[in-house]
Amino acid sequence: QVQLVESGGGEVRAGGSLRLSCAASGSIFSINVMGWYRQAPGKRRELVARITSGGSINTADSVKGRFTISTDNAKNTVYLQMNSLKAEDTAVYYCYAEIRVDVKSIYYPSWGQGTQVTVSS
Repeated sequence: QVQLVESGGGEVRAGGSLRLSCAASGSIFSINVMGWYRQAPGKRRELVARITSGGSINTADSVKGRFTISTDNAKNTVYLQMNSLKAEDTAVYYCYAEIRVDVKSIYYPSWGQGTQVTVSS
């Protein structure tokens, strides 16, 4: 059993900053990818940023230069530093990870429960 627990969401004024954290716990052998997706009301879930175990990063064009993803591999934790927030960043942010529970298993996708980020203009 693997759990992803997010924290750090909330409400902030436009131009402000928030830092999201997501800690993976449970039966973890290795993690291949960790990242963040978001879903605004009436819209599809979209990738915000992801980072591989090798350090490769993909970031959505809409947040480049404003959001930074990082990890603490020792803690199985991924962070999303969000600066210069805009009203259009308002969404539920979901943590994502591809986790292998033992040496014989494949990487399975896991999702957090989501954390609300609201940016007021």
